[in-house]
Amino acid sequence: MAIDSRLRISRPILVQKEICLMSADSPSSPASSQAAEVQVRLPDGSLKPQPADATAMDVAKEISEGLARSVVAAEVDGTIVDSFRPLGEIADDENVVPLRLLTTRDESALDVLRHSAAHVMARAIMRIYKGVSLAFGPTTSGGFYYDFDMPEKISEDDFPKIEAEIKKIIKAKEPFERFVLDRDEARKLCDDLDQDLKVEHIETGLGDQATVSFYRQGEFVDLCRGPHIPHAGMIKAIKLLSVAGAYWKGDASGRQLQRVYGTAFFDKKELASYLEQIEEAKRRDHRVLGKQHGLFAINPEVGQGLCLWLPKGARVRVTLEDFLRRELLSRGYDPVYSPHIGRVEMYETSGHFPYYRDSQFAPLFGSEVGGLLDAWSTRLDKDDLSKDDEDKLIAAAEVFGVKLPEYKPSASNDAKKDVLHRWQLNHERYLLKPMNCPHHCQIFGAQPRSYRQLPLRLFEFGTVYRHEQTGELNGMMRVRGLTQDDAHIFCTADQVEEEFRATIELTKFVLESVGLDDYRVQLSLRDPDSSKYVGSEENWDHAEGALRGVLEQSGLSFNEEPGEAAFYGPKADFMVRDCIGRSWQLGTVQLDYNLPERFKLEYKGNDNATHRPVMIHRAPFGSLERFTGMLIEHFAGAFPMWLSPEQIRVLPLSDKSVEYATAVAKQFDEAGFKVTVDASDGKVQAKIRNAQIDLVNYMAVVGPKEAESGQVALRDRIEGDLGSMPIKEAIARLQKEVETRQVRQAVKGSTVSIAESGGAATDY
Repeated sequence: MAIDSRLRISRPILVQKEICLMSADSPSSPASSQAAEVQVRLPDGSLKPQPADATAMDVAKEISEGLARSVVAAEVDGTIVDSFRPLGEIADDENVVPLRLLTTRDESALDVLRHSAAHVMARAIMRIYKGVSLAFGPTTSGGFYYDFDMPEKISEDDFPKIEAEIKKIIKAKEPFERFVLDRDEARKLCDDLDQDLKVEHIETGLGDQATVSFYRQGEFVDLCRGPHIPHAGMIKAIKLLSVAGAYWKGDASGRQLQRVYGTAFFDKKELASYLEQIEEAKRRDHRVLGKQHGLFAINPEVGQGLCLWLPKGARVRVTLEDFLRRELLSRGYDPVYSPHIGRVEMYETSGHFPYYRDSQFAPLFGSEVGGLLDAWSTRLDKDDLSKDDEDKLIAAAEVFGVKLPEYKPSASNDAKKDVLHRWQLNHERYLLKPMNCPHHCQIFGAQPRSYRQLPLRLFEFGTVYRHEQTGELNGMMRVRGLTQDDAHIFCTADQVEEEFRATIELTKFVLESVGLDDYRVQLSLRDPDSSKYVGSEENWDHAEGALRGVLEQSGLSFNEEPGEAAFYGPKADFMVRDCIGRSWQLGTVQLDYNLPERFKLEYKGNDNATHRPVMIHRAPFGSLERFTGMLIEHFAGAFPMWLSPEQIRVLPLSDKSVEYATAVAKQFDEAGFKVTVDASDGKVQAKIRNAQIDLVNYMAVVGPKEAESGQVALRDRIEGDLGSMPIKEAIARLQKEVETRQVRQAVKGSTVSIAESGGAATDY
């Protein structure tokens, strides 16, 4: 936000006013900030005494001026901080600062650069436009964005003038300066600057903070947690990418904002490579290719986020399903089916309702007044019900013949919700199935179970429904109706490690079968300080230890991510890189001690006593929609032979050869191939070109010569003309390619990483 001259703060006053920002991500402590001297512990273990007002940049300068010029930020005990932050503020209780200097070569430094670039962009926009109210400006996996509320609309045509202003700011190399105010002072500053969104955030989002931090660069001041680069001149390459609509704090009922996306790098070559990859990604956009090649459609008359699988796309899906089904049956899995809806009570037992209420479709009610009571209960839950509205709801319920004598307006909200809930329990309530796991728990519990039957492996291609926000929908990647290749393994505690190991191997096999062999594993663990997770600490420790042990023994590269676990258990997510370097979260394996407990699942052990099984959730594809969309982009629509919706097209040279072409197609069809005949008018060169455009794997050109010899002139989409050969030889050649699931990638892109949002959509 721009700050006028009456609010300018000199550097000496800044230092004098600054106090410790006590927040969840800061290692500061009041005691340490009072020390006259601190001990800096470098990565090699050596200690360097420093004055308390010294900074990480001062430490870097003592080592070498060259190092200091490349320092972007610092890492203190795992937390990234400004390189210009006084070390006395961030020392531990013993006045020690475990310090690692982050330079332009460190991966985490790029995030700091982009955060600062977001501020520079916002500053440039405020210079050009009037009446700009700032929202948030975070980094993303590939860059950054900033949300603005402003009277004028920004378009991509405005980017050149904004970028020109950005270059002026960068050229000035003004430093980023941090200062801290208490909440009342911070609120007044933002109010004076007409930054009402920041005022609201201080009052609500930062309501539990005694102090908040700001960053100033020239005339621009922004409420911000940081950290930032030392000065804007470190931004060597920056580019604005796009503009989109957004909502304040993601609330569709809230204020509409404009979101400007950009990216930044330390090097112009890296930016050029990134922009090249963006263009390649556009060429591979599954939404465009899906329409061009008749793979899928999304029709607003059917509903946003609901895919229609067209014949060619359906062939790809059937091939994937058949491939995995055969593999699962050979590995001892049993197929099951479950309905598309279930009673709300079942999802209350599992915890999916109301835990994920905001991303579920509204319940279906057998009574016409059910929706009224559900909305009533939700208002009570949010403590958003006035006395007048409550009286109206009571009267409306009575209009429908529902009287609630136990409902007391003077009672607590919990007591009122209990009355409404008891009414709901006596009337049917259903949900569109948000997840398959509760249904599979019920299948396990439908019969008495013995330890001799375990592990019991149940699988289903089950369609589930999520009420994703309209702005988050993205072709097949983010949908409202998705089919998971879902399976749940019920086993004894002694079988957990072996079963988990087998599911990891299965996921690897599936990914590598489609040529996705560049992946790493993310071990998602709980955050011990979060209330999100259910179950005992003992079970969580046991589950996390079991998963970690198997991954260590497997030799797979993995990293641990606290706070990313499902609410019921830890998980291993496969993060896959496609052929142009983008990262996708696909297959997932999750360990769960909690749902068996919630559903009181039991089996009889060899000691004749009852025991609780352990549950493993796994989905190598994640969802068929997302997996197929990803494959479309990975292969640029040119599927490998075994997956292709049209594997071979027979091309007669003229009408005289159509009869032979049909006979050839019949032989390929009987051999199990997806084959068509192009009997259209026109020269064979045009037919070949059309087949290439349609991404058909092979073409069989036939004319009088081939008819006489019983051969075909085989043409490979990738390698071109393969010459004439007997039909049986051609069939044998192609069958080998299908049976071995050979993957021949026609086009490789660069390997600069662009991470994709969204996940496997299974930790629900």
